[in-house]
Amino acid sequence: MWRRTCALAVAPLVMASAVACGGGSDQAAEGTTLRVIVNITPNLTEKYWNDLFAKYEKAHPGVTVKLELTGTVAADAKLRQDLAAGDPPDVAQQITPTADTAQLFADLSDQPWAAKTPLADQYAIGGKHYVVGVGEQIQSLVFYNKAAFKKAGVNAGAIRTMDQFTAAMGKLKDIGYKPLQTAGQWVTGGQFSMMADAGVLTADPKWTAERNKGKRSFADSGYLPYLQHYKGWIDKGYLDKSALGLTYADGQTAFLNGKSAMYIMGSFFVPAADAAKKSDGIGVFTMPTDGAYPSGQFGNICNPYVVVNKSRHKAEAISFVKWATTDPEAIRSQLASDGNLRGGFTYPMSSLGTSVQKILDKAPSVIVKSGANQPIAGFSDELNKQVQSLYMGASPKAVADGLDKWWNSQG
Repeated sequence: MWRRTCALAVAPLVMASAVACGGGSDQAAEGTTLRVIVNITPNLTEKYWNDLFAKYEKAHPGVTVKLELTGTVAADAKLRQDLAAGDPPDVAQQITPTADTAQLFADLSDQPWAAKTPLADQYAIGGKHYVVGVGEQIQSLVFYNKAAFKKAGVNAGAIRTMDQFTAAMGKLKDIGYKPLQTAGQWVTGGQFSMMADAGVLTADPKWTAERNKGKRSFADSGYLPYLQHYKGWIDKGYLDKSALGLTYADGQTAFLNGKSAMYIMGSFFVPAADAAKKSDGIGVFTMPTDGAYPSGQFGNICNPYVVVNKSRHKAEAISFVKWATTDPEAIRSQLASDGNLRGGFTYPMSSLGTSVQKILDKAPSVIVKSGANQPIAGFSDELNKQVQSLYMGASPKAVADGLDKWWNSQG
């Protein structure tokens, strides 16, 4: 759900009932253009997608894949805009259908290949498959500057608790490093979720489902202590208040350039470190917690695709999505481009990528927010806003209360 490589829940829409799903086809009619909403990031550039999809076009004469760029809006917002304008795209990435929005997407349950894609059952709605993905990623990771840790005398392998994590920040600050890199945009709330979800949801995997039923609250749960840790880091100068003015790309570059000592981010950071030729100088450890260690890894389906029910080329769109999620070459390309993983598929990894793989291998679980455990649509944006308010002086209790108030207001 973070950094827009992960699947986002599309907000409820009032739409006319969509037509039933059609079957896929191996060849499209001459001159078919498929409009695909894609995710653009520092790793997944417009050139990357054009180069990848050109391989599909070559194998399917008569089909042209046209990228639909989201610009400054999320994929779900772009989809809403297109549907409201009566101009539906054919395929969209980075959207997780919910029970309220499933009618907007083609039911792929009659496609045998769909059930074999990663985390298909975890993302099913009423036993039906509306979204298929290329792989999975993990996100409860702390990347660190090996040279900074050596100079500060910090042993990354000994950091297991939040208090030990905080103590390490103090040592790093004492030798002149910014202890922990963050940024504005979605990064602030995203990093908090990568941190807190690992602890809270390992201890109580059904926490979100219980919150949906009104049986849990942020103010009276494990989330409050994590907010208190975070506020303490701001007050001690371990988090730079000016970082809210940075973009996601700026924050990543600052860490890669050695201006900060640690960086909470998902496995999708690895390709950026590889491209910058900095991987050998960067280590990684699983997120410390106030509970069990190692915790489960907060993770998600990666490179998810949905076929829009109102697509004018539904059969061809299904054929395209099948290729994107089952063709071995397309899979390996997408996995490698964003540092993602899939059982049965390997690709050359750097020392840093290999270290991330070892963390996944040792993780007791991969925590997925989907199905009954999927937050209310819009929660990630609200969490981001509330966490950023800590930089403006809000108290952890006020933020927890604010999250509860917002959640309750959504009905």
